[in-house]
Amino acid sequence: MLARVTTVALEGLEPRRVTVEVDLRSGLPNFTVVGLADRAVREARERVHAAILNAGLEFPARRLTVNLAPASLRKAGPHFDLPIALGILAASGQVPPAPLEHVAVFGELSLGGELRPCRGALAAAEGAARWGLRQLLVPVERLEEAALVDGVEVLGALTLGDAAAVLRGEAEAVAPTRARSARADEPAVLDLADVRGHADVLAALTIAAAGGHNLLLSGPPGIGKTMLARRLPTILPPLHRDEALEVTRIHSIAGLHTTGGLVERRPFRAPHHTISASGLVGGGAPPLPGEASLAHHGVLFLDELSEYPRTTLEALRQPLEDGRVGIVRGQRTAIFPTRFMLVAATNPCPCGHAPTRRCRCTEADLARHRRRLSGPLLDRIDLLIHVQRPAAADLARASPSTSERERHRVLEARARQEARLAGTAARTNGQMDARVLRETVVLAPDAERPLREAYERGQLSARGRDRTLRVARTIADLAGSERVRRAHVVAALGYRQDADVEQAA
Repeated sequence: MLARVTTVALEGLEPRRVTVEVDLRSGLPNFTVVGLADRAVREARERVHAAILNAGLEFPARRLTVNLAPASLRKAGPHFDLPIALGILAASGQVPPAPLEHVAVFGELSLGGELRPCRGALAAAEGAARWGLRQLLVPVERLEEAALVDGVEVLGALTLGDAAAVLRGEAEAVAPTRARSARADEPAVLDLADVRGHADVLAALTIAAAGGHNLLLSGPPGIGKTMLARRLPTILPPLHRDEALEVTRIHSIAGLHTTGGLVERRPFRAPHHTISASGLVGGGAPPLPGEASLAHHGVLFLDELSEYPRTTLEALRQPLEDGRVGIVRGQRTAIFPTRFMLVAATNPCPCGHAPTRRCRCTEADLARHRRRLSGPLLDRIDLLIHVQRPAAADLARASPSTSERERHRVLEARARQEARLAGTAARTNGQMDARVLRETVVLAPDAERPLREAYERGQLSARGRDRTLRVARTIADLAGSERVRRAHVVAALGYRQDADVEQAA
């Protein structure tokens, strides 16, 4: 007898429809799985065999062939266990095959027959809805996550026996409750009120948050660069629902989303400087998202930027420019989104004290340090800030800024941007491409001159000119100005030229 069950293969972030075909025939007992399966899927034979028996069901002692179609698509992961087991039960007449025609099945099995959660339930639910299937059967631990998708009824089960009883109509599936929210990994206990001094850096943080701009903080050790960067998420706006679904899907496929529900706080990722290029932008077989994708719609913080291998940093150039990265494995390409804010911190030299008299670095040390950070990478960073050592009086004085106050300003500036950019692919000034920039940024008559002069002096590349305009537009939004005025352009140029002097020192 032949039975068919629909399940999902994950190709990058995309769900691909897979039909599990189970053929049961007379002959010597044999259990074969075909269809370009990886080791985890081939090992499903042992898990499925033990789970069926331990669930009190009968494992047929006949010739059993399982085909995962289409055969050209690589199948990876343990979530094929449950569809294979239910296909065997349907082929042997222990569950009716008719209900399986409109149900997608997704889940791992333990040897005892319990259903275990596995990564990618949200993507599986999106695939089931896209293919017009009425229901999706998943382990109860992934019920809330899968229920975030409209257009498909999500059913939960604790064990293989429960799943079989649901298909036979002998029991009710576990239904999802109202999907709860899940917080990202950074606890909301930080505040800009903790910062003493650094008024200019706090202004740059607000500009970066308001426009979604990349930011580099350069300064001596112990001055507060990391502390400032870790407080940036406290002034970012909440995720839109479509952004939250994207973030939840990425973290689910990476195996990091273990609480269920919707991620509502923007992610903050801070990888160690020993990370590889594939760990940063994605890779592996099958390809998995890297830190750049895990920071999608959030912040990617690279502390001690000059300590990262140059090849690792150069791998960020395309993700920063395009907002996505393509990982090629064999004949297939997995696309991962990388629309993040890059925030980096670095020392001005190996000892950290240049250009003061305390610096003991040689010219060769300084040259090697500068070569770690390439010009093309720095050109993709909008705000380059030299963090000065605060005065003693500033350290004793309470901070004039709080996260709540700056977040309110950021929300107002973002609202102006969304209204102006409606109908384009951009939501923030930092996401504007050259065409949108020309169509939406209106310069006052005297604002073009400082920009042109900086370009003619060689202080800006063509890309740097556009990025300066984006920053100037954000400064104007924070000031409530409809047009970009000369003062806004001069301020935006200052955020780049200060760093140019720093790099040349």
